[in-house]
Parts: sequence; C-alpha cells; structure tokens
Amino acid sequence: MANSIKVRAKVKDDVTVVKTLINHVMETGLRKDKKTNKMIPAHFIQEVTCEHNGKNVLTAQWGISVSKNPYLSFKFKGAKAGDSLKVSWVDNKGKSDSIESKIK
Repeated sequence: MANSIKVRAKVKDDVTVVKTLINHVMETGLRKDKKTNKMIPAHFIQEVTCEHNGKNVLTAQWGISVSKNPYLSFKFKGAKAGDSLKVSWVDNKGKSDSIESKIK
C-alpha cells in the first residue's frame, strides 16, 4: 500500500537518520464543520513504528495534538547501507499503512 508514507534513511558514521512524511488528516474531534455546524469526528494516527531488519527501533504513541500530514525524524545506531527499514502506522479508526525501503 504505502500511499501515505514517504521515507528517506541515510547512514553516516554508524548513525542512521530517518525522515518520514505521512499524509493523514489528523482530525482532533474538537472542530466543527463550518457548513453543517456539526463536530468533525476524531481521526488521528495512534501509533507509528519503525523496524530495522525486523527489529523494532522506534514506537511512537500519538494523539490528537499531532498536526495534519505529520513529519517525523529520528536517529538510531547499528544500521548499514542496504539494510531493510519498515515504517508503519495505525489510526484510531483501524486503518493502517506501511512502507519498506532500503537504507542508503
């Protein structure tokens, strides 16, 4: 699938920098629709995970305070160029997405 995630990962001096951009509406459930004056239901990413060669290197628990189309960047040690990286998310409505890429 992976239509909603863009990821780049580069290793330099044994430190891998991962940058992700996730396309998601991230609705808080606290806003009203201006046309109907009804509350817009909450729809947000609850968990983001990243695996390096099948081993979890990041688990992030998110909530309604994260903005639309969130950007996430983090670093970890121990990867090499060509290793596998998988980034996944799950939202409060049960939808999910993931992408696998190679570290450069």
